[in-house]
Amino acid sequence: MARILVADKISAEGINILKRTAQVDIRTALTKDELLASIGEYDALVVRSATQVTSDVIAAAKKLRIIGRAGVGVDSIDVPAATKQGIVVVNSPEGNMIAAAELTMAHLLALSRNIPAADQSVKRGEWERNRYIGVEVYNKILGVLGLGKIGREVAKRALAFGMRVIGYDPFLPAEAVKKLGVQLVDMEQLLRESDYITLHLPKNKETEGLIGSAEIRAMKDGVRIINVARGGIIDEAALTGALKDGKVAGAALDVYSSEPVSPDNPLLDMANTITTPHLGASTKEAQNRVAVDVAEQIIDYLRGKPVRAAVNMPVISPEVYDSIKPYLALAERMGSILTNTADGRIDSVNISYRGEVANEETGPITRAVLVGLLKPILSETVNFVNALVTAESRGIHVAESRSPSKGEYTSLILIDAITGKGNKQVGGTVFGKDYIHIVSLDGYRVDVVPEGTMLFAPHIDRPGVIGSVGSTLGSHGINIAGMSVGRMKRGSCAVMVMGVDSPIPDNVMHEIECIDGIENVKQVTF
Repeated sequence: MARILVADKISAEGINILKRTAQVDIRTALTKDELLASIGEYDALVVRSATQVTSDVIAAAKKLRIIGRAGVGVDSIDVPAATKQGIVVVNSPEGNMIAAAELTMAHLLALSRNIPAADQSVKRGEWERNRYIGVEVYNKILGVLGLGKIGREVAKRALAFGMRVIGYDPFLPAEAVKKLGVQLVDMEQLLRESDYITLHLPKNKETEGLIGSAEIRAMKDGVRIINVARGGIIDEAALTGALKDGKVAGAALDVYSSEPVSPDNPLLDMANTITTPHLGASTKEAQNRVAVDVAEQIIDYLRGKPVRAAVNMPVISPEVYDSIKPYLALAERMGSILTNTADGRIDSVNISYRGEVANEETGPITRAVLVGLLKPILSETVNFVNALVTAESRGIHVAESRSPSKGEYTSLILIDAITGKGNKQVGGTVFGKDYIHIVSLDGYRVDVVPEGTMLFAPHIDRPGVIGSVGSTLGSHGINIAGMSVGRMKRGSCAVMVMGVDSPIPDNVMHEIECIDGIENVKQVTF
């Protein structure tokens, strides 16, 4: 009989599911030394956020086959170490979906009717009905930034209240939300028209500080803002100023740039804010749901059945993994390059394997391409298990082709991404055992290592263009680590790829875009 260690507190219903099939030991609050000493006895481990499953814990887990995280985040688990050891990591990505959506609606209504302030007023012995006159949400416009699973659940509930819902999600086809009654719009229209704005985005380099002073200025006077997603997406200083001057009528926040929120955060002193301590997943039902979800997946896996929410690569034999490992890293970075340099939504991806790589097990490599392609644009987890299904759900068609005949390179991967605004292509190879290189971009020959920050600059092939880019970077203290230029013929179009030692600020990118001869410059940071 399999043995399962439950190292953090989860619901009794989850425990009961595990006990039907396995021997379950509930040992919460273990010290690291105690965990290291005992983990070797177990086939499965269940944790929440308290227990740290580090690489040394995983190294000591000689029998461990699966780790279940009863929740969404897996920051407390060394996933790469688990993957290398053949341990599947699963979580419950949808367990808190309803809880987060309902909290959003609770904030929206409480903000509209001044409920927290009115409650405190009555408890102070006051009866100031005129002071707490609110507004109705009926017939108001709700702008949803991010139409993932939680954003769509919020939209359903807002529509039931008689609100008009518009949404911004540049990577979602209109058909995906049309049935909901949500109108997809661009960011500018959403900011301009919304009476309420709610955020449902991941926090990453693209979304950090997404709502700042300029975006708030573009909003309707008296807008109300709700954020139960991630702290840091809103510039808190800009929001504080807008709350003070009345541009923003009110804000309801469950997340903050630093948590626990600092007592001296000025947002806590604003009369027109509602603040809660990151309660998005804090319902009895959500906590029960994540425990049941993870317990069911662990039992399925121990019985040899597939799991539905793995967050790492499926088990691959050590021999196959060693053979394809450099191609996995190359493929993910090629996918990231395509997403970050393509114009418009990617509709289909064609992956061509040529030479020796065509004889490898290419399924995981294709998944790596999709992980790189999707990770920058999605809030939900994208991994080697769910990458194909996620791409399909986003309307992205994926095709593979193989040709074992060798050309210029011993192995070559070519990826074509088709968008509504044109096609993008990137080619990559592996030199030696594990030296990954990008060797072509849109048909231009280049030779660059995809690492750090890279600048992609299509341009007219004429004197001074490359020098102007270098001078602009140098004037801002940005050092060039390497460069490759590809062209078809002298004086025509060309592409320049630069590796730089630090990310390029937006103002510097704008200066480069203004250089005569430069076209559609992009940067990608790995």
